[in-house]
Amino acid sequence: MNVEDIRLCPVHGYYRGEKCSCGYEGELILESQKVEKLGRLVSGILRHFPDRFGVKMDENGWVSFNDLVRAVKRRYRWANQWLIKAMVYSDAKGRYELRGDRIRARYGHSIKVKLSDYPLCDKEVLYYGTGEEEAHRLLDIGIKPVNQAYVHLSTTLEKSEEVARLRTDEPIILEVDAKSALKNGIRIVMANEHIALAEEIPPKYILRMIKL
Repeated sequence: MNVEDIRLCPVHGYYRGEKCSCGYEGELILESQKVEKLGRLVSGILRHFPDRFGVKMDENGWVSFNDLVRAVKRRYRWANQWLIKAMVYSDAKGRYELRGDRIRARYGHSIKVKLSDYPLCDKEVLYYGTGEEEAHRLLDIGIKPVNQAYVHLSTTLEKSEEVARLRTDEPIILEVDAKSALKNGIRIVMANEHIALAEEIPPKYILRMIKL
C-alpha cells in the first residue's frame, strides 16, 4: 500500500498526496514514513489493543481523544493532537470518527464492540468480494468474520471488487440480500458510505455469485 504525505490546503484542509484536488500544492504537515507509523499505531489502539496502551474503550468503540494522544506520544514523541487530527481528516477511506473529545475506528475491529449507535443499513443489496474456491464454501456455510469482529460488506460492486483484488487476481463477488436479512432480524449497520457490518450472513441471504 502506497502511503502518501499529508499536506494542508488553505481552502480545502488536510489532504494526502502532492496536490490538493484543487491543484494547490499545500504545506507539508507529515511525511509518508511518519504517516504510516502513526496510522499503524492509532489503528492498532482503536481496533485491536487499547488495553495494552492503557486506553479505556466503551462498548461502541469510543475512547477519549486526549487518552489516545497521550498513548501515542509515549511511543512517538514527535506526535501531537494536531498530527493525529490531520491523519483522521485526510483519510479518504473514512477509517476514523472524531466527535468532540472522543474518537473511534469506524470498522476493522478484532476486539468485540457492539456499535449499537451505528445506523441500520438502508441498502437492498450488499456485496462481498472473495476468491472462487472460498465463494463456493461460503454459499454452504454463510459469510462469517475472519480475524475481525464483524463481516465487512461493500455497498457497491466496484468497492467489493477493490477489496477482493487485494487477495486474488480472479475475484468472485457474492451478492447479499440485505433487505430480507434485516427484515428477518439480521443486524446490519453502516460503518460509512462504502462499508456495512454484520455479525454474520447466513447462506440463504446470498443471492448469487458474480464472476468478474
